[in-house]
Amino acid sequence: MTEDVLPRRWRPSGETTVRLLTWAARLVGLLAVASVVFPAGRRRLRDTIGGWLDLPAEATLAAGVVALASGVMLIMLATALRRRKRRAWQVAVVVTGLIALAHLGWRHGIGSGVTALGLCVALIATRRYFTARADPVHGKWRAIRVALQLLLAGFAANFVLLSSTPRRFTGPSTIGDRALHALLALVGVSGPVAPVPWLDDLTAAIGIVFGIGAVLLGGYFLLRSAEPKPGLDTEDEARLRTLLATRGADDSLGYFALRRDKSVVFSASGKAAVPFRVLAGVALASGDPLGDLEAWPGAIDRFLGECRDHGWVPAAIGCSERGATVWVRYGLDAIELGDEAIVDVPTFSLDGRAMRGVRQAVAKLRRAGYTVSVRRSADLAEDERAELAVLAEQWRGTETERGFSMALSRLAGADDPECVLVTAERDGAVAGLLQFVPWGRDGLSLDLMRRDRAVGDNGLNELMIADLLGACRGLGVDRVSLNFAVFRAALERGGRIGAGPVARLWARALRAGSRWWQIETLYRFNAKFAPDWAPRFLVFPAVRDLPRVALAAMEAEGFGGRPPALLRALRR
Repeated sequence: MTEDVLPRRWRPSGETTVRLLTWAARLVGLLAVASVVFPAGRRRLRDTIGGWLDLPAEATLAAGVVALASGVMLIMLATALRRRKRRAWQVAVVVTGLIALAHLGWRHGIGSGVTALGLCVALIATRRYFTARADPVHGKWRAIRVALQLLLAGFAANFVLLSSTPRRFTGPSTIGDRALHALLALVGVSGPVAPVPWLDDLTAAIGIVFGIGAVLLGGYFLLRSAEPKPGLDTEDEARLRTLLATRGADDSLGYFALRRDKSVVFSASGKAAVPFRVLAGVALASGDPLGDLEAWPGAIDRFLGECRDHGWVPAAIGCSERGATVWVRYGLDAIELGDEAIVDVPTFSLDGRAMRGVRQAVAKLRRAGYTVSVRRSADLAEDERAELAVLAEQWRGTETERGFSMALSRLAGADDPECVLVTAERDGAVAGLLQFVPWGRDGLSLDLMRRDRAVGDNGLNELMIADLLGACRGLGVDRVSLNFAVFRAALERGGRIGAGPVARLWARALRAGSRWWQIETLYRFNAKFAPDWAPRFLVFPAVRDLPRVALAAMEAEGFGGRPPALLRALRR
């Protein structure tokens, strides 16, 4: 019996209501931005602020900048509401309640007050839809601390600046006046001190920068989704190995679920699992779910439930066509990301015109004295394995470790005895290294490809792959998965005679991107071995989520994403 014969859509009830509330909050934020951008809005803002708070009119330019930041903050809040975050709902209720009280209490802007009150009541009435938990690490206390630190820094900078330039004042001032002036500058208001124009502008700019930074960064930490530190514990890894032992032949990417920087959720029966990692608010699964196909719905339900509980955007990278079909049944969308090159070992041969380039490269390197060894990890001595690990790290250099869906992130050790290592040597020195992980009992998937950059001989990788394919029969291997070629079909279509202008333009863009990401290079390299091409897909909830999902996928695969310096600053 299946765990879930008819999969449910991942989106819970109240989707339309939440969407309307989200757009309402965005509209309020856009109106706040418009009130600053357009001249008529700035005049109305000046009159409104002066009427409410009895502030001097000359302070309203800085206050307009603060209003602009508030509008951006409301848009950020709307995005968090769209993801059903409980804390965003709490803040929205408080903010809309205060707006309504301010407008109706002073009898100014009755329409705005009624609208805000209506939104506040609607939020309270729909509170059951906002259940996503807050980040337990970077929560409200972190947000308060960051905001206070920035405000204190801005206040101190202005106070020191004003105290060190008393001759630049047009009138007398006390320490209290300077402190009050520095404090009011944080909210865009002029204080009691009367400095010369350039000093007044400088203190206002400093106050606005730190004030806006406190609002935006404090809001970020307050509303951000949890990004737990990834890690695969011993028990979960053992359960995954059990699934791989029974159903590991179903997906060539299955073994990569054993990366130690992934988390995993299992179905209630334990017969299926979804490995994933959380990055930038996206829960990114890799490959197809593991285990029994009939148990996939149970694992996917658990995974999507985790996403709803934490406000994560669910996505999956590197799905097969079968896996993407199952994800789509849950209301997600899919696009073809590229193709996996799979070589059929029994029919592979270096003979024939099509393999002439590979055959010549192999013969050239053999004449140059290169020899290739193909061994299981279990057959390597510990000291040799450690030496190869050091070489692989040295050859990588300062480049980012790439791979998430098709990389194990470690050299095969005692825990991975079925992995296959291919080494190329000349004069007793290792010049190149390949690592393959098991794909069931009769397959291998390419994991690691490294070579000594000081070796100038071309064709070293071709030599190692050709010798591996020749040794596969002795290893009991009938199929080998090589590199993943991103957007292979687009490159191929764009290069055909009669291709349309859109196809040609897209192919040119991909070739231009190959200067940095080896898009076309990997495709051409894989095509040398005449493989079968198996499409792989990227799965995501909606088009609006695609930029965030793409950012998380690029960061996971090591092709970009959030800068490391920014990540370190945010973690602090």
